[in-house]
Amino acid sequence: MFPSILIVDDEPSILNSLSGILSDEGFDVITSSNGYDALKIIEAESPDLVLLDIWMPGMDGIETLKEIKKNNPNIQVIMITGHGTIETAVLSTKLGAYDFIEKPLSIDKVIVSINNALNFRRLEEENKYLKKKSFDKYSINGRSQAICELKKQVELVAPKDTGILIKGENGTGKELVARTIHNFGPRADYAFIDVPCAAIPEELVESELLGHEKGAFSGAANRKRGKFELANNGTLFLDEIGDMSLKNQGKILRLLQEKKLQRIGGNRILNINVRVIASTNKDLEKEIEKGNFREDLFYRLNVFPIEVPPLRSRLDDIPILVDSFLNEFARLSHSKKKAITKEALDLFMCYMWPGNVRELKNLVERLVIMAQGETIDASVIPFPYNPYLTEEKEAVEMDLFSLDYLKEAKKIFENKIKKKLFS
Repeated sequence: MFPSILIVDDEPSILNSLSGILSDEGFDVITSSNGYDALKIIEAESPDLVLLDIWMPGMDGIETLKEIKKNNPNIQVIMITGHGTIETAVLSTKLGAYDFIEKPLSIDKVIVSINNALNFRRLEEENKYLKKKSFDKYSINGRSQAICELKKQVELVAPKDTGILIKGENGTGKELVARTIHNFGPRADYAFIDVPCAAIPEELVESELLGHEKGAFSGAANRKRGKFELANNGTLFLDEIGDMSLKNQGKILRLLQEKKLQRIGGNRILNINVRVIASTNKDLEKEIEKGNFREDLFYRLNVFPIEVPPLRSRLDDIPILVDSFLNEFARLSHSKKKAITKEALDLFMCYMWPGNVRELKNLVERLVIMAQGETIDASVIPFPYNPYLTEEKEAVEMDLFSLDYLKEAKKIFENKIKKKLFS
């Protein structure tokens, strides 16, 4: 299939000569003498590229370009004009034109520009395809309706630079969602810095966020860059922001508003430019009513809310998740991937997973060690994941296989050491 080109010019001589030359070059050519008809042709034919004259009666080339890019941003447009100015060329480029060529037209230059524009479009489409393929393969696993909706939201917001609040229970994968957004966003080439809000002691929050100079306080033996500075031009992930005190919420809000910081003990003011993604397992609107969370910070973070579904609402994804974990553990242990029986998976599908994906992953890792052969079957699945076992029976069985369990773990550990020593 030959690339299709729409030529838009009010001069019949230009239309005829360009149409003939480009047809001889192997292009499928369509012509139009004005912007109005051109837009109708684009809607019906969707050409690969448009050669567009700027100076035309009625709707001029600039207005036509605006309409093309508004409704068909993937179509490449090359502007042609007999009265070119730098200002017009700059404006055309800002509006999305690929190139700007002055009359009298050099056919060689026109053909080179067309080929470059078409190659650029092809590379853009390939890049989108590879990004989509990479997104599907390496990030959020699952095909359930809930996870497909989550992926759509992530793909929608990732290219933007807006603030995001990720909501969900513990273990659902909120950090994975945040990292995926970062990896497919405009700041992917810069750092992703995680701030575990619940884990930082109250007295160390300022030092962690702002950093400090050497000698700023007792124990500050060296200069330390804070989380905001480390995330500059990248993404700052405020993990479980709902667990942060009101006092420290105020410090976060001030940093986000002023976009400046000063290390503890320092004099220099540093500009910061970060994308902020926050997560929470709490209902922050209820926390606001209780007086536990700042309303102004909530609205600053909650520009684009994303809800991560619990595992119990996406049980159909369990086989996919288990398979990905088995691949991961085989790779990490440099061993053959273990299989899992349908009966074992059926037991997983009947459990409600209060610990969500994290609980499932931990169980699979445990079963990989417990299973003596190359297959994980229902017999090694413990209570409460296996409802056919009682707690007492499982306790007895745990005593029976605990020695084997330790032997297997020891064997895996020794194999890892040997491989490191002799690799």
